[in-house]
Formats: sequence, structure tokens, C-alpha cells
Amino acid sequence: MSINFLEEKDAYDTEDIKKILDPLVLEWFFSKFEDFTPPQKFSVMEIHKRRNILVSSPTGSGKTLSSFLTILNELVILARNDMLEDKVYALYVSPLKALNNDIHKNLEEPLKEIYELAKNKGIKLKKIRVGKRTGDTTQSERSQQLRKPPHIFITTPESLAIMLVAPKLSLVLREIQFLIVDEIHALAENKRGVHLSLSIERLVHHIENKPVRIGLSATISPLEEVAKYLVGSNGSCNIVDINYMKKIDLKVVSPVPDMIYTPYNEVQDKLYKTLDDLIQKHKTTIIFTNTRSGTERIVHNLKEKFGKKYEGVIETHHGSLSRDVRLGVEDKLKKGELKCVVTSTSLELGIDVGYVDLVILLGSPKSIARALQRIGRAGHRLSDVSKGRIIVMDRDDLVECTILTKEAREGFIDRIHIPENSLDILAQHIIGMSLEKNWEIKEMFGVVKESYNYRNLDFKEFMNVVRYLSGKYVDLEDRNVYAKIWYDEEKGVVGKKGRNIRMIYATNVGTIPDESSAKVYTMDNEYLGSIDEGFLESLKKGDRFVLGGRTYEFRFARSLKVRVQKAYDREPTVPAWFSEMLPLSFDLALKINKFRAYMDKVLNEKTREEVIGILKKDYYLDENSAKALYSYMDEQKKYLKIGTHTSILVEGYIDELNRENIIFHTLFGRRVNDALSRAYGHVLMKKYKTNVKIMVSDNGFDLILPSNKRIQTVNLLNEVTPENIRDLLKEALEGTEIFKRRFRHVATRSFMILRSYKGKHKSVGRQNVNAFFLYHALKKIDPDSPVIKETFREIMEDVMDIHNAVKVLENLEKHRWHFYLASKSHLPSPFAHNIVLMGHADSIIMSNKKEMIKLLHRQVLRKIRGEI
Repeated sequence: MSINFLEEKDAYDTEDIKKILDPLVLEWFFSKFEDFTPPQKFSVMEIHKRRNILVSSPTGSGKTLSSFLTILNELVILARNDMLEDKVYALYVSPLKALNNDIHKNLEEPLKEIYELAKNKGIKLKKIRVGKRTGDTTQSERSQQLRKPPHIFITTPESLAIMLVAPKLSLVLREIQFLIVDEIHALAENKRGVHLSLSIERLVHHIENKPVRIGLSATISPLEEVAKYLVGSNGSCNIVDINYMKKIDLKVVSPVPDMIYTPYNEVQDKLYKTLDDLIQKHKTTIIFTNTRSGTERIVHNLKEKFGKKYEGVIETHHGSLSRDVRLGVEDKLKKGELKCVVTSTSLELGIDVGYVDLVILLGSPKSIARALQRIGRAGHRLSDVSKGRIIVMDRDDLVECTILTKEAREGFIDRIHIPENSLDILAQHIIGMSLEKNWEIKEMFGVVKESYNYRNLDFKEFMNVVRYLSGKYVDLEDRNVYAKIWYDEEKGVVGKKGRNIRMIYATNVGTIPDESSAKVYTMDNEYLGSIDEGFLESLKKGDRFVLGGRTYEFRFARSLKVRVQKAYDREPTVPAWFSEMLPLSFDLALKINKFRAYMDKVLNEKTREEVIGILKKDYYLDENSAKALYSYMDEQKKYLKIGTHTSILVEGYIDELNRENIIFHTLFGRRVNDALSRAYGHVLMKKYKTNVKIMVSDNGFDLILPSNKRIQTVNLLNEVTPENIRDLLKEALEGTEIFKRRFRHVATRSFMILRSYKGKHKSVGRQNVNAFFLYHALKKIDPDSPVIKETFREIMEDVMDIHNAVKVLENLEKHRWHFYLASKSHLPSPFAHNIVLMGHADSIIMSNKKEMIKLLHRQVLRKIRGEI
């Protein structure tokens, strides 16, 4: 494998590129553009020379045309010379149907203009066809695509998987010369990307003259890993990274000078006044919130506070809206009819949204790459400045966004996680491959290993999946678990089993699970309403949440029926939007830890005025933000200890209910903290025979013991090790809501549970019932079955971050890092305030949270001054 970064000297001259272009394409191009953009100067010739390439560049840099210009040119040359055949020359895959529609339009337009030029010159060109295949493609269109294949075929990962097993259509794809994967950053870090990677390797395996692979990406890291994902385990790839050329204007804004003592209502008024001021000073603004509920709330309040000013010119855009509504908003945005669009994450990807001159981020986007992707929606051309403002509302957010802004300005990008050895996706593809032909098992394994996601797959693990699919679990036939393939162990050959398997595959393939809401009942069967299934996943017995304005305590769930008891007199411990929260990236968390260490040092050496000056100069903060950040760090240092990237603070806090809180200041992001907290909580539960409540944030976690229960915290610290954390997590996860839900997802992806059969769709509730019985039966038959094993892997590696949790524990074990154990107190340190109160962050009681923060802060100041 050879991965090579192209440097500025590797860019081709305009004149060199002109030489390879057909005169019609050349004339069309320069009637539209003054010159080739930087990504085009790198990639057009590379693609022409049939070299794999990954292009990472900002929105508006000509990235898409850099991939298609060579293809259009070669098709025009073939059409001019009457050599254009009825076959697919280029396959384009993107994660979004909306983006596919955009690309289709953006290809039809230049082709139309090129044909006009040809007609005016008396040149006859054969028709170049562009077609798309998604779930929305009609049967008549599909039939036409078989008769007259599009020369450029646009599709999604799911539709490609189905096309690979269509007897006639799969043959049409076996002569492609160009393979484009767009928005690769949105695919590489999830199971849709794993699925696509295997589809690509299956497709390419049957092509003698291997197609050139072209990846298009927004800002992402590590580019080497993404390039390997694109070209597979043994491919080579050149990388073009021109993100450095895009200028950004990124600043942190606080609506109020005092984040603690400004009254809640005044903070809200100032927030919306700040938003209105920024929106009115710009032509078009996109506001990113971090939750769908926040998106709706912002639009509602802007309309309420500013009335007619926003009528007809502001819209929401998020995944819960219908496709037609979203397309309508996108269309208005492109036409310049909207002053503002408020979105959660749905406008991060490369849909053409027209001219946007400001992006506002409400709160931290939790990763530098995500921040740059969002801000990149502003300033459409490469020469434009991408202008972004991050609005912060509390001190933890201020610290986080300060470091994020500095690192983004200085070119640091946090790394993505690429899943490995997903056994449920493997099961789907083994079934898919069996529909193509009978395979020798070694050949099939070799194709799977070509995928970068499966480069480390063990043959024994692979065979476990083959044996499961070929009928290993005959005891589960009463649960409708039948063999989907046959395997001849003696000959080492695999093939499809049953006449219906092709239909089953086509109607159940994919990675995105069915979702539903769960109905909530009291213990005496009073119906209260419903909650999102993703929210249910986050609940543990004893958690309290708000529904219909009242607080309830979670007891248990059966299928999609949730049982609770009234807890009107208690505060909620889980906010309603918790499941929507984006996790802080591990790399950014480490940068914040290092900043804390820097502040710990500089507070000893310099005066208040000098430190504030450094923060303003080196961290791009205004006066108010710099003072607030200084005060936060200074108060923590004087009250207890800051803690650094090598010193993890653990404090004991006895709360107002006389419960001991063991607060770990593990600033590693929620994915790592989720793993660590469950492991330590499980040890605590087993060792002291007690219930433990766990609250997790990006900045740490809190283990809460029952009232009057006390422990020696020092005895807990060394109980979780790099060697035992996986086993502890397995014990802790079994029977939890997250395990039940993820088992169902994995079982459906593995075709153990069929979502659809003979035209009938199985409800999520029915799938849940099946999953419940299947798990308990499977656990008795084979506790290490691929489906159970993958459920644990998905939770620990994709939902949580076990790899970096292990790194943290290794650093502690090898004494590179150490715990600093503080004495127990009846007052939490400033850094602990948001961890302790995070459960009070539901929007219904935000003003109460504000008052509690004030009370704690006053007590901290009194303690620092020696008054208590």
C-alpha cells in the first residue's frame, strides 16, 4: 500500500490540463470559469492518468467538478468519435439522496450546454446519459436503466448493495472505469461506510481493469486512514489537502459579561438579541444547534420576540422533518429567499445551499472537524472567508470553545474512528456474495480482507459468521432463525440457500435500524405519553426524567412499553435531550487538558492582568470572555486543584441528601467517560454490595452512593485496569436498555430478525419481542455467537470509546498519569458544578439550575475567602 500527499509543486499547470481536454469541454469550462481551482489543478490530470485520489477541500472549491471534469471529458471524446457504448463508465456514491439529486442536476446542466456548443458547431455527439438509483427510483426507470444503462450512474450505499445482487444490473457495473465516493467523511466513521467498503471490494473483485477510485471529503483527519478506507487494504492513493487555503473568521461570543449572576431571563433576552443582531447584519445565516428540540425552540422564540421580521424568512431543517419539507427549505435557501435557517446536523453535508455569509454555532460542536464543516457552509468560494460565531452560555462551554477556536485557526483536526470487524455487516455481505455465485471459502475471505475495515479480521471469526448463517442454530428454528446460505465444509464452498433469499436480502439489506417511540406507563398502568427510543437507550433504573411537565422515575422496560413511578417532588437526573448530545472528541479533550495544565502553571507565575492579556492575545478572546475564563481557573485552583493532562482529580462530595458523590474529573469526552464510569460503577456495586447512580458528561463522571453509604475512595481507584475493563463492561452492560436495543439492531442487520418478509413489515415492537427471546435463547446455546459478540463490540467501540479508555488506564498503570484524591467535602469544586447539576439541565428547569449554580458559586467564594 502506498499513500502519498501531493504538495504544491505537484499541481499541474493550466496549459497542461488544457491539452487533455476536448475542445468542446474546454470552451464550455472557460465560458463558466476563469481558471481551474486548486483541487482541479491537482486531480484532473491524476484521474486522467488513472491514479486513485482523495480530495479534501472546503465547500465551494470546485471539489465535485474536479472529480467529474475528467469523466465528462472522456465521455465527450468517446461520443464525438461514435465510440460511446451502452455501459456504465462512472459510478458515483454519496450518503444522501438530496446530494444525489443535486449532482444529477449539476451534471445535466453542463452536458446540456456542451451539446448546445456542439450543435452550433455542427458536431454530432452521441447522447451521454446520467441516471440515478435510490429507493425513490420508479420501476419504469429501473427497467430503462437495464435497457440503456446510464454512462454516469448515481446511487447510495444501500442501493449499490442491492444492485450487486441483481443478476442483470450487476453485470452492467462490471466495466466501470471511475468510482467516486462523495462526502467520504460522513461514511468512513460509521457502519454505512463499512457496508459501502465491502460493496466496493465485491464490485471491484469482478472487474479486470480496476477502476480509479476518487474520494471527496470535507475537513477530516487522519487523511491517511481515510485514503486507506477508500482504496482498500492493498491499494495506493494520492491525497490532495487544500483546506489550509480557506480563510476562516471564527470567534467566541458571550451574550452577557457575567455567566453566573446575570438573571436567567436576562440571559435569554440577550441571547436572542445577539442572534437577531448577527442575522440582520448578514444576508443569509445558518444557525447550528446541537439538538433537534433546540432547533425548534430557537425558531419559535425568534418569531415570538421579533414578530413579523421573521415571518416567511426563517425555517427549521432537521432529520425529524419530512423529506418534502426539507427539500422545500433547501430550495428556498438556494434561491436566496430565506434570511435564516436553524438546523441540528442535517445541513453539515455538501448539499448546495447557495450563498451563506454567516454560520452561528449555539454551543460547542464538540469537534474541530465538525466546527470547520459547519463554518465552511459560509463563504461559498475558496477565496471567500468562512465566517463563524460560537455563542457560549456557561464556563465549561467557554473553555471548550476557546481551545476549539484556537486549534481550528492553527490547523489542528481531531481524528475520526473507523469501525473494524463489524460482524453484522459481514453477515449481510456473505449472504449478498452467496447470491452472486458459489464461492470457495478462501476466495470469499480474501475479498472481505480487501476492505480496510476488515484488514485485521481473523479467519476463525469469519468462519463463525459463515457457520451461523449456514444453520448452526437449529435450536432457534422455532424462532424463525433459518439458514440463509449453505456451506460444504469438505469442499470449502459457500452458496445461497432457498428460493426466497434474494427477496429477503433486497428487502432487509442496510445498516440504519428501524426506530420507534416507546409508550410510557405508570406502575398501575396509567398511560402518560411516549419517549424516543434513543432516549430510552440512555435510561438506567432509578433515572428521573421530565414528561409532560412532570418528573417520573424509570423502573424498567419490556419491548417498547416503559414503566415509571411518579417523582413529582424530585429533580430529573436525565435531561430530555440527553440522547441527542454530541460527544466531545478525545483529541480535543486532550487539548483542553493541556490548556488546564498551562493555566495551572501560568496562574503561579503571572498577575491577573498578565494572564487576561495572554488569553486575549493568544486565544482570540474578548475582554469579558478572558475575565470569565481567568476567574473560572483561578477559583478552581484556589479552592482545590485544577488537575492537568497527567493528573486526574477525584473529589468526594456529600450532597444535600447525604449521599456520597465520587466525582472523577476525567476530561476525555463522554464516549470514554461512559466506558470508565460503567466499569468503576460496576466495581463499586459488586465490591460494596450497593446500588450506584452514574452521571456522565464530557468533563467527567459522578458515582452516587445511597444515602449514608460511605466508602474509602482510594480502595476503588486501582480496581479498573486495562486488562479487566472489557470484562467489567460486559458484566455491567448485560440487561441494560442500551444492550437490548443494540442487540436488536445487530440481530436485524445480521438477518437473525427479518424486518420485512413477503411484503409484510415487522413493527419495531415485534422486533423487540423477538430480540428479547432470541437473546436469552442464544445466550444459552452460544454466548460467544457473532450476534452477541458484535453487540458488545458496537457498544464498546462505536458508541463508547474503549480504545482510548484503555489508553487512559495504561497511562495510570504505568505512572505516566496519576490520580489526585481530594478529601471529602460538603461543597463541590467549581469544575464539578456542571457535572453535579447536569441532570438539572432540562429546559423546563433551566432557571432553577441557574440559581443552584449561583448558590454553589457564592459558597465556593466564601470558602476561598475563609468565611466558611
